[in-house]
Parts: sequence; C-alpha cells; structure tokens
Amino acid sequence: MAIQSLDRAASSAVSTNKVLRDTYRLLSMTLLFAAFTAGVSYFLRLPHMTGMVCSIAAMGLLWFVLPKVANSSKGILVVFAVTGLLGIGLGPMLNHYLATSNGQTMVATALGGTGVIFMGLSAFALVTKKDFSFLGGFLFAGFMVVLLAFVANLFLNMPAMSIMLSAAIILLMSGFILYDTSRIVNGGETNYVMATVGLFLSIYNIFQSLLLLLGMGGDE
Repeated sequence: MAIQSLDRAASSAVSTNKVLRDTYRLLSMTLLFAAFTAGVSYFLRLPHMTGMVCSIAAMGLLWFVLPKVANSSKGILVVFAVTGLLGIGLGPMLNHYLATSNGQTMVATALGGTGVIFMGLSAFALVTKKDFSFLGGFLFAGFMVVLLAFVANLFLNMPAMSIMLSAAIILLMSGFILYDTSRIVNGGETNYVMATVGLFLSIYNIFQSLLLLLGMGGDE
C-alpha cells in the first residue's frame, strides 16, 4: 500500500509539472503572438472601433468556442485566435498613448510593472505551494462588482471611478494569478490550455489598467 501511495504521488507530481511546463510554454508563445498583432495594429493605425470589434470577437471565442475544444488540439488554435485578437484590440490604445510626449515611458513602465507583478506572484505561489483556492469566491464576487461598476461608468464617465476601477482590476487580476498558479501547482487545474488563457487574461488586464493609471497620472 505504501509503495502504491508513493507511485500515485510521484505520478501526480509528474503530471502537475507537465501541466506547469506546458502552460508557461504556451503562455510565452501567446504573449509574443499578442505583442506581434498589437504591433501590426499599431503600425496600421487601426481605428478604435476595429479594436473593440476584435476584442468582442475574442470574448465570443473565449466564452462559446474554447470550452468545447479545450481538450483537443483545436483548443490551442482557439487560444492563439483569442490572444491575437486581443492584441489587435490593444493597438488603438497603444496608438493613443505613444502619441503623447511621454508615451514610450508610460508603455515601458506598464510593461515592466506587469512583468514584475506576474513574476513575483507566480514565484510566490510556486515556491510556497500554498493553496489559494479559498480565494475563488472572493475573486468571483470582486469580478462581478468590478463588472457592474465598469458598466455604470460607461454612462457616468467619472475619472475618479476610472482610477478606482483600474486599481481594483490590478488587485483582482493579481489575485487570479495566485489562484490560477496555485491550482496548477496543487493539481486543481489539469488543462494547460485553460490555465494559459486564465494567466494571459490576468496579464493583459493588468497591463491595460497600469497603462490607464499612468496615463491619468500624466493627465493624458
């Protein structure tokens, strides 16, 4: 019995490490692909409406298509489609900020800040192997509150609320990084395709929110 338990533990550890490796490998490729499509969108100077349409299309694929194909090779293609479309959607935002006097500094700072947040939180979850599954309920509730506040601010258009929302999104996505990484480490997430999407969206939203905060701080 002891030998069987050890075998099961070893098999579980190998499986978890494989999911982790596959997740970070796919995440790296999708981040590079999104950066490429964002660059294309930036140089083509695609209008804001085009970026919005691409982002909506990405969400449609994420909600209605990916869950059906996540366990097949088609899931990887859908992930690249989602991240590529989100990259295109980022182009008009980059055009706006890079056209300002200190736009390059803001974009570089947002990128650097996003990298520090992601690597720091991921490293903490990986090293400590702490189970952050208890955050699930809080994160879902926080997501719903932020979503409702975002919709409300579309009509209110209050700069102060935009600042608070951006800060809240950064905190929320940071929690999701801990939660998602913890689930991979502790065997709660066995599908690297879904794990990749979760981490990508957290990184994407942190970058956008940091850039918005920096822009507001510079009165852009």
